[in-house]
Amino acid sequence: MEFRYHLPVNLIFGRGTAGKIGEIVSVYGKKVLVVTGTGSTKRSGLLDRTVNSLKMSGTEAVIFDKVTQNPLTTTVYEGVSIAKENNCDAVLGVGGGSVMDAAKAIAFCFVNEGDVSDYIFGKKKGNGALPIILVPTTCGTGSEGNQIAVLTNPETKDKKALYTMEIMPSASVIDPDVMMTMPKQVLSSVGFDAFTHALEAYTSKKANPLTDAQAITAMKLIADHLPELMENYDDHEAWESVSLAASLGGMVIGAAGVSAAHGMEHPVSGLKNIVHGKGLAALTPAIVKRLAPASPQKFSEVSKILGGKNENDCADKIQEFLCRINLSVTLGELGITADDIEWLTKNCMKISSGNLSNAPVVFGESEIAEIYHEAL
Repeated sequence: MEFRYHLPVNLIFGRGTAGKIGEIVSVYGKKVLVVTGTGSTKRSGLLDRTVNSLKMSGTEAVIFDKVTQNPLTTTVYEGVSIAKENNCDAVLGVGGGSVMDAAKAIAFCFVNEGDVSDYIFGKKKGNGALPIILVPTTCGTGSEGNQIAVLTNPETKDKKALYTMEIMPSASVIDPDVMMTMPKQVLSSVGFDAFTHALEAYTSKKANPLTDAQAITAMKLIADHLPELMENYDDHEAWESVSLAASLGGMVIGAAGVSAAHGMEHPVSGLKNIVHGKGLAALTPAIVKRLAPASPQKFSEVSKILGGKNENDCADKIQEFLCRINLSVTLGELGITADDIEWLTKNCMKISSGNLSNAPVVFGESEIAEIYHEAL
């Protein structure tokens, strides 16, 4: 047995920790670019509280609030321009996975000039980034715990990850209380994203004993507590559990990677700007049905976590879980048509070869097309 595990991020977890943002950020910078989305942090009051906390700590805030779901490379460049104009010395991302990924990429591109796609596709190697501090407002992507930022190029529709230790957050403040303003539809989508992170890392070829332990814990927490939250939003213990699971999921994909489900979903949301968790919900059961026979022990464990018997009913148990959290959906219902499948298949082979090769079974082009058709 031989493996490496190196994830140097300071995770600050607990209810009420968002009130310490100013104190935490002041260690890393005196003029910070606050990256956020177009509305939710304003409506919840979190953005105002964050700015006030920064001010109390003597840190100046410059607001960049242009990030949308499936963040664009062009949005990153806009954020970099504002950060440079204002001489920012750190980046604070306050929001969901899209915001955190954009914040990471802005911090990276502030230091590393040129087309970020060159770094994403490995044509260039980056060196350094501004300090990154993250405050997740959704319990899904786990971006607060890894060195990954997924971006979409609006010209090519390529949705692919910038993957470099240069964008590992300096600190992440995980406060379950700030998650409680999410609509249930958002919660189910991000919660299932977190589950698939753990599932894919657990069954990946890069898995190791440490990631296995974290992934199993994350899947159990989500299986036990996400359906509870869909029924009772005031269950603080459940919020803590799902928030912890999301961070664990982010950590395990930082070490063991994702595989086929994420590899096949990225073309879908890259093409049609679909909610990532919904795309995963449409694809994962069909993918697991094909992968489970190649790794029966691990998929049997996943099935049992969801109340099943063994690897043979794992895909069915995932589908039942999706029904419990009101996330049962098809690609057709998300706007994908049969005419899109050729492009999706070609793009998957282009951008996701690494993810596909990480799965217990490596799908070829014909199998990928079949799964897309089945998921319609």
